[in-house]
Amino acid sequence: MSSSAPLSQVVSQAVLQRQADYAAQFAAAQPFRHVVIDGFLESTFSAQILSQFPSFDVKSAINENGVAGGKSTQERVRSLGPAFRTLDDVVQRRDFLALIGHITGIENLCYDPYYFGGGTHENREGQDLDPHIDFNYHPITRQHRRLNLIVYLNDNWQDAWGGSLQLHRDPYKHPSMDEIITLTPLLNRCVIFETNEHSWHGFERIHLPPDQRHLSRKSFALYYYTDTRPEKETAEEHSTVYVERHLSARFRAGLTLDANDVEELRVLLARRDQHLKRLYRNIHRLYGEVNHLKQQVLSGSVSGHLQAAAERIMHPLSKRVYELEHSTSWRITAPLRALKRFMTGRG
Repeated sequence: MSSSAPLSQVVSQAVLQRQADYAAQFAAAQPFRHVVIDGFLESTFSAQILSQFPSFDVKSAINENGVAGGKSTQERVRSLGPAFRTLDDVVQRRDFLALIGHITGIENLCYDPYYFGGGTHENREGQDLDPHIDFNYHPITRQHRRLNLIVYLNDNWQDAWGGSLQLHRDPYKHPSMDEIITLTPLLNRCVIFETNEHSWHGFERIHLPPDQRHLSRKSFALYYYTDTRPEKETAEEHSTVYVERHLSARFRAGLTLDANDVEELRVLLARRDQHLKRLYRNIHRLYGEVNHLKQQVLSGSVSGHLQAAAERIMHPLSKRVYELEHSTSWRITAPLRALKRFMTGRG
């Protein structure tokens, strides 16, 4: 299929005809703006994409904490086959960008040629994704991240298996107090949602029935950017921000832990430890920057205007260090670490 082929040979004609309907759904959706579009790709093309989906690559299944997991990604999509090359050609074309811009109301969208964090995603048994908001600036282009577009490629999936996309109002709250929208990752279902400082999303741990363990959760992800964004939506640069999941409702006084309960607790504790390790590294780096600036100011090695600039920088850096050290997620580790010592027989 040529990269100059009509858009209707990649995106289904029904989607092209219902742009106004999808735009209204996107604008009105809660807990933040999103839209679900079934049959997004033309059916024959969708089948080609699925047939050329790459095999699970253990080497790419390393998470941002440097730990091997059950998620494999492939950002070099043009190497996957002719259907993926066609898809890559189309999703950067003006007519496709105009389609997504019309549906979302976000103009001047920019394609990411690096597929930073995007491309094909495959998640296996036991994998999950804590509720999070995404990084907000592209690490290379410095553009604002505005939209996630995900096409799911699972011919058979049930919410009870975990792995279904969940959109959260506020994941810091207990699930009974949170507003959670669950979206099943079905074949050729496209979910488009805005990314901002409250677009919390993730999915629960995948636990497949024994006769379905051959399945995995497959998807293709695109992230779109703009050169600017409304000032009220603009925040200081940050990486992906995670919220660890709450304990399941079955954990209550009098519960006798079985093997699955113990494993769930171990996973939660290990993940929290990974997040804490990353925060410690950030604090170490920030302290280093603050102390370096202090030494420069005290030694008089900077000019007057640079000294004033250094002092302006030191205040927010010191404030950030204080916030990290006094955040709720840090204080909550005391009881969790006591539980960890108990479980490992050291407490």
